[in-house]
Amino acid sequence: MDTPQHQNSHLIFDRELIARRRQRAQSQGELSFLLTRCAEDAAERLLDINREFKRALIIGDVRASKMIIDALPKGKIAEIEFADHLPHDVGDVRAIDEERLAYDAPEFDLIISLLTLHHCNDLPGALAQLRRALHPDGVFIASIFGGQTLTQLRGALYAAETEIYRGITPRVAPFADYSQAAALLQRTGYALPVVDSDRVTVSYKNPMRLLSDLRDLGETNALTQRSRKPISKRFLMALMAQYGLLADEDGTHPATFEILWLTGWAPHESQQKPLKPGSAKTRLADALGVTERKL
Repeated sequence: MDTPQHQNSHLIFDRELIARRRQRAQSQGELSFLLTRCAEDAAERLLDINREFKRALIIGDVRASKMIIDALPKGKIAEIEFADHLPHDVGDVRAIDEERLAYDAPEFDLIISLLTLHHCNDLPGALAQLRRALHPDGVFIASIFGGQTLTQLRGALYAAETEIYRGITPRVAPFADYSQAAALLQRTGYALPVVDSDRVTVSYKNPMRLLSDLRDLGETNALTQRSRKPISKRFLMALMAQYGLLADEDGTHPATFEILWLTGWAPHESQQKPLKPGSAKTRLADALGVTERKL
């Protein structure tokens, strides 16, 4: 029987299912190469920030979270709380739901999220709650999958479903694009918001390895409107055939992942602010050495 969450049509993701899959993914197999990449990138971003942090919250696979800490100089972060979207606490990892954070007042001066927020039904609400958990001038850094992620797989899935079932069902999550992510940071009250994109294309000898990697990430289909029917051998063969049409000249199958990095600061009076319109003291024409002409 479907849970009440499944029956709520305005919810995109089954958050309970995601939590169970994340726990299963982290209990078996090696750390995904994508999470390793994110951990290394997050550490570099922190090293570029010339300050130390008293208390940090790091959300995501604890193996990747601890990779960040190992890459930082001693004393960069004094106190760390590890958390993830899991069914319950596991060891030193606190189970949280980014859509319902338990922090009623600012508790951290650094929050990092590694590939978790793209599963939120209410991403603006989650971003706003995370900002409220930051002390003034606190830093927020998050990686999420962007809109160009798995474009090849999506195309092959749609083609295979159309061929076998004469229609399509939701199989790949909708991802925010670059401009949407930037607008969300501004909308949810972050100061000095920055978004940048890291796009990587991986070549697979066998597309089935891609599906295995997605399971290891806990990123298999968790949409509330997903089909509950088991995947048939006929559909799987059609999917492999459609993906084969996208193979490169060397016979490998490309899979693109776009990782968007969101960075913002909790507002503080010491931060730079844009000048008011009309406050410039130097004419642009003078700076460019040209004659200004009225239109």
